Amino acid sequence: MELGLISVDKWTVQAQAYFLTHLHADHTNGLSAKWAKGPLYCSPITAKLIPLKIPGLNRLLIRVLETGKTYSLELVSSRPGPKVLVQVTSIDAHHCHGAVMFLFRGEFGCELHTGDFRWETTNDKEIPGKEMLLEALKGDKVDILYLDNTYCNPSFSFPPRHVAAQQVIDVISSYPERDIVIGIDSLGKEDLLLRISEVLKTKIWVWPARLQMMHLLGFEESFTAQTCLTRVRAVPRNSLTVGMLQALNTVRPTIGIVPSGLPWGLKAIKKQFSSLGCIPPSSPVNSSQMDETTSSVTRVHQYIYKVPYSLHSCFSEIQEFIKLVQPSIMMGNLSSSFCYVNPNHFFGYMCRDIDASAHCKYLKPECIAEGKVVYGESTVECAQFNTVMINRVRATKLSRLRMRISWVNKMRRKRRGAKLEYVESFG
Repeated sequence: MELGLISVDKWTVQAQAYFLTHLHADHTNGLSAKWAKGPLYCSPITAKLIPLKIPGLNRLLIRVLETGKTYSLELVSSRPGPKVLVQVTSIDAHHCHGAVMFLFRGEFGCELHTGDFRWETTNDKEIPGKEMLLEALKGDKVDILYLDNTYCNPSFSFPPRHVAAQQVIDVISSYPERDIVIGIDSLGKEDLLLRISEVLKTKIWVWPARLQMMHLLGFEESFTAQTCLTRVRAVPRNSLTVGMLQALNTVRPTIGIVPSGLPWGLKAIKKQFSSLGCIPPSSPVNSSQMDETTSSVTRVHQYIYKVPYSLHSCFSEIQEFIKLVQPSIMMGNLSSSFCYVNPNHFFGYMCRDIDASAHCKYLKPECIAEGKVVYGESTVECAQFNTVMINRVRATKLSRLRMRISWVNKMRRKRRGAKLEYVESFG
């Protein structure tokens, strides 16, 4: 598609129409009360939550797209000729409430932007999303796929969310005399909390801003702001630390639960252990009240359990999704992370136009089964590849810092700048 026509989750670029997949902070960077570049298209739920998440944003800019429906937009091309007709369909992304994928069609071909998504085709709740996507494609293949590659690595394998939710419930049930603290974000994992409330027949405490969010979503009956009404509390994820739980346990026995697919989500906790001079244990849950489905639950501290409840697709789910849409060209939405992998490394062989992705190294299926990655001209193990990628990010940061220092020193010589201390710290 021609540049300057549409922009998806990018708010600083110039475009004629802007599309918001969902309201997580990494997708709204640059979107503020002062933003007024053009019409903003989103799902009905996202439109309802915008005043709470981005107060002051001009509501007249918001255009609601119902999921499963196709809309036509007339946009002006920078080239001489008639207007560009773009058809757009929003499809449930099953990530968080309001999250959608956008499928664009026109003379330029077919482009699919997944935003963040979870592709659980074995879950009855997800089946309508698959049918919605297939109906929107109308038998065509995707020319360009912009993919959520958060967990595009064979080391990531998550159970379905209903299984992970039961794992959380089993942990809670195994400690009937203790308070429970669950770390969540300001949006997402509502279905997990609702399931806990339903099965355990209890309300769940949430902080005031989160309670307001629950009211907007219509879930107010299952939540409360009064701690005396429940022993189960949901708190901001970043506040769930070893120090917090140690403090709570001086008042009343408390267990913390981290529902996340992120292996590095407990990095801060491990650092706290280092400061305490001990090594964090990593052992599976052992309780007579828990069945075999809890095998992926990990006890990372005497007070903390980690459960693989993920809002993003794991490696096998990404593979199934690519197989379904059969893209010609594929690009990852996530450009860098702790374990970033270009999706073409593993799935480039599944693209219909391999020549167009020739700049991306890709693996054959047998290499994927062996847990290997192509890097440069070599095939390396996934763990080794992650180390290589981390070192490459560090080298890039170091190079940029050196360039910055060189520029500042040049300005100083012209008496136009200030000295910048050089500190090499990338550990």
